[in-house]
Amino acid sequence: MAATSSPSTPSGTPIPRFSLKDVVSGKVYSPESLAGPAGILVAFICRHCPYVVHMREELARIAAEFSPQGLSTVAICSNDAVAYPEDAPPKLREMALHLPFPLLYDEAQDVAKAFEAVCTPDLFLYDAAGKLFYRGRIDDSSPGNGKPVTGRELREAVRSLLAGEPPPAAQHPSIGCGIKWKKK
Repeated sequence: MAATSSPSTPSGTPIPRFSLKDVVSGKVYSPESLAGPAGILVAFICRHCPYVVHMREELARIAAEFSPQGLSTVAICSNDAVAYPEDAPPKLREMALHLPFPLLYDEAQDVAKAFEAVCTPDLFLYDAAGKLFYRGRIDDSSPGNGKPVTGRELREAVRSLLAGEPPPAAQHPSIGCGIKWKKK
C-alpha cells in the first residue's frame, strides 16, 4: 500500500460548497444542511483502504461522542468506482449502515478537488462559521506500526474547538491511500 500524506491547509480557510447524495437515504446534503451548532467534521474515506479500515471505528466513536455537543460529522468518498468497485455506492452503503453519520459519494470528484483532499482518510474540522480549524490525522497509529488507535489528536482538536481555544499548533498530516482519480 503506497502512503500519501495530506498537504497543509491554512486555518480559517472556508469550507468548500458542495451538494452530494447520501449513499443510504439518497438525500442531498450541503455544508449548510450538515453543519452542527459547534461545527462540522468532514472525513474523506473509502471502503477498501487499509488506513481507513484501521481507524474507521474510532472515527465513528468520535462522531458519536461529540454529536451531543453540537459537532456534526460527514464522510465523503471520491474514489473512482469504475476502477475500484468496492467504493461504488452499493458497497459504500453496506459500510455506511454502521456509521453514525452520512456517507456521501462524490462521483465527479469535484468536491475532493475543492477541498484539496488527497488521501483516505483526510480529515477536516470546521468551526461553526465554516472556517477550517484542524486538518490532520486522527492519531499516530497506522496499519502495522503497532500503536493503538486512540483518536487522541483529533479528539484534542475537537475539544479545543468546543472550548473556544485556538487551533492546535501541531497538525500532523493524514496519511493513507491516495484518492483514486478517474483517468482522463
